[in-house]
Formats: sequence, C-alpha cells, structure tokens
Amino acid sequence: MISNYCRGADCLHTIEAVQALGVPIEIGEGHLRIAGKGLWGLHEPQKILDCGNSGTGIRLLAGVLAGQSFFSVLDGDDAVRRRPMGRVVTPLRQMGATIAGRHGGNLAPLAITGTKLHGIAYQSPIASAQVKSSILLAGLLAQGTTTMSEPSLSRDHTERMLTYLGIPLSRAGLTVTLMGQPSYKARDIVVAGDLSAAAFFLVAASIVRDSDITVTNVGINPTRLGVLECLQEMGGRLELLNHREQAGEPVADLRIRSAQLHGIRISAERIPRTIDELPILCVAAACADGETIISGAAELRVKESDRIATMATELRRLGAEVEERPDGLRILGGRPLRGAVCQSYGDHRVAMAVAVAGLIANGETRVEDTGCVATSFPDFDKHLSALLTPLRQG
Repeated sequence: MISNYCRGADCLHTIEAVQALGVPIEIGEGHLRIAGKGLWGLHEPQKILDCGNSGTGIRLLAGVLAGQSFFSVLDGDDAVRRRPMGRVVTPLRQMGATIAGRHGGNLAPLAITGTKLHGIAYQSPIASAQVKSSILLAGLLAQGTTTMSEPSLSRDHTERMLTYLGIPLSRAGLTVTLMGQPSYKARDIVVAGDLSAAAFFLVAASIVRDSDITVTNVGINPTRLGVLECLQEMGGRLELLNHREQAGEPVADLRIRSAQLHGIRISAERIPRTIDELPILCVAAACADGETIISGAAELRVKESDRIATMATELRRLGAEVEERPDGLRILGGRPLRGAVCQSYGDHRVAMAVAVAGLIANGETRVEDTGCVATSFPDFDKHLSALLTPLRQG
C-alpha cells in the first residue's frame, strides 16, 4: 500500500506504464494498492509505454525493462523527446542492455530488447538521481555486483527506499553498491510531502507581507535541503517542527513567515541539492535586496524547458533585472515587479514560479498555458487561492 502519493500526471503515467506490464494496481482515494509480481513477473506490453512529461519515469523504467525477457518501447511528450537519454542508455548498454533510439539512443523513443544483464562499476560524469536510480534498478536484475559512483551526492530517495524494502546495499562516500537478483517482500510506504512542491509556498510566504504558514508532513531528506539552506541564508524566517521518520525518510513540518530577503551566491556544489527549486529561488532573488548569482547550473537548460532562458525572460517581463549566463543567472533584486502576461513554456515549475511572482507584482499577472502544472501539482491553484483568501478578507 502506497499512501499520500502525488496524483500529478507524471505519477499517473508511471502507474499506467506499470499496469501495462501486467502489475495489478488498485487506485484508491489517496492510496495505491499494488500486487507485486516479483522481479521476473512482468510481461511484454501490448503498446508503447507513454511516460508523458516524466523524465524520471522514462529513465527509471529503462533500467527496469533493460533486464527483462521481452521487447518494449518507452516514449513521452515533446519535452521528454528533447531530454538527453544517453546518460542512462550508455551505462545500461555497458551492463549488456540492447537499447535503440533516436540519435543513437540519446533521445526517446527508446526501443528496449530485454536481455540478461551483468553488474558494472560505473563512474557517472554527472550527479543525477535519475541516472543512479536507473542503474540501481537494472542492478537488481543483473548478475553480480553493480557499483555506481558520482561526482557529488545526488538525491538518495531510491537508496533509502531499497533499504526500507530490505534490499542490502552499501555506501562508501559517493559510491553505492548492491548485489543483483535479491528477493524481498512488500512493505507499506507512506510518501513524504514533496519539498519541491512546498518550495513555492515557502517562497510565497517569504515575499508576501504578513504571511505565516505551516506546511505539514514535508520530506527533509538531507540531499534535498538546498532550497531551505538558500532561503535561510537569504534571511528567511523558517522553522522545522515535529521531526520524525516515515518509510525511511526524515519528515518535518515547515513554518515560514514573511521576511526581508537579501541576495546570495548559489554555486555549483549546491546545485544537485537545489536543482528543481531553482526557478522559484529565482523569484525569491528578484524580490531580495542586492545581487543573487546562480552558477554551475547548466543542467537547467535540459529540463522541461531551458529554465535559465525561460526564467530570465519571464522575470524581465515582470520588471526584474536579470542577466542570463551560460551556466546560471545574475539577478539584481529589489526592483518593484509589475504585472504582465507571462508564458509557461509548457514547464510546470516555470508556471508556478511566475504565478508566485505575480502575487507581489503591481497590477494583474496572467500566466498562459498552465495545464502543465498538473504534471506535478494538480491542485496548486486551489491551495494558493485558499492561502490568499485571508489576505483578501483583511
């Protein structure tokens, strides 16, 4: 039983893909009941597996499918078809996988002919939880030992989940190792609230005068805390309350109150722990006193949109002073924002970040093409409106 799962389109596409592989999944009110079939119980899908907008879904499923005994095809929307798949295809091929795709397998769709895999020792050139997770999932199906090393520590949710499920793995510094083909039993999982989703409200409360909100049941995994560290360094009034552990993950309630923020430097060593929250941190920077410089974040250019270019463009449209750089941004905060018609570029995080900026802009702000928000946060507008109601009444 998986409780408190995200009902965003990314998760729903993944559920449908797993169902198409023959796994019974009952979708209830706020929970999923999954009848596990073991590592070798999947069957060949009758159709192309559509991952929608989920880069995580397509990369992790590639690791699972590479070691099966059947043929499958993974695809996604236009944004996913632009995202680099070679970063998982290359190590999976080293494990013996047979994967074809556009541009030599660097772009989706990916056609996977399942085969017997063998463990490898892989040194990833980038710190990526998606790459690491894809390799570890393939490693479960591989003969021998699989070792994955990365240049800096990326998010470790997969390692925590595997450990919680009783799968033995070991970590030495930036290297994680597991043995292939273990057997393990199902356990119920309560999913911690997503810090990336909470970040929009944390920044909103920081920049909207007289705000005081508490976001409950938020995952505070150490590999995800970059946004909290940045906000605190900017002068944010943030408290972590009611610390506890849930399905192997640390959880807390986050209280945030309005504050006068100031600019900071967000450099390369922080990026892996902050990557998804950088769009909303750009909004915080635009509202802060002084200069904020984000560097070492070239990975932003290969997300759902080129988030360096899109955030620079939309913040300028709102009146902020922004300099776009090859691997980041320079934002000079403190200038009053003005309402504008803004674009989402089909990117859920850009859409939500610009909407938060609109809260303090003079005049009306309209964000076009916000259907993409359902990718990760289908009720975002309802939660935001509910928080704004006391302000309107006051």
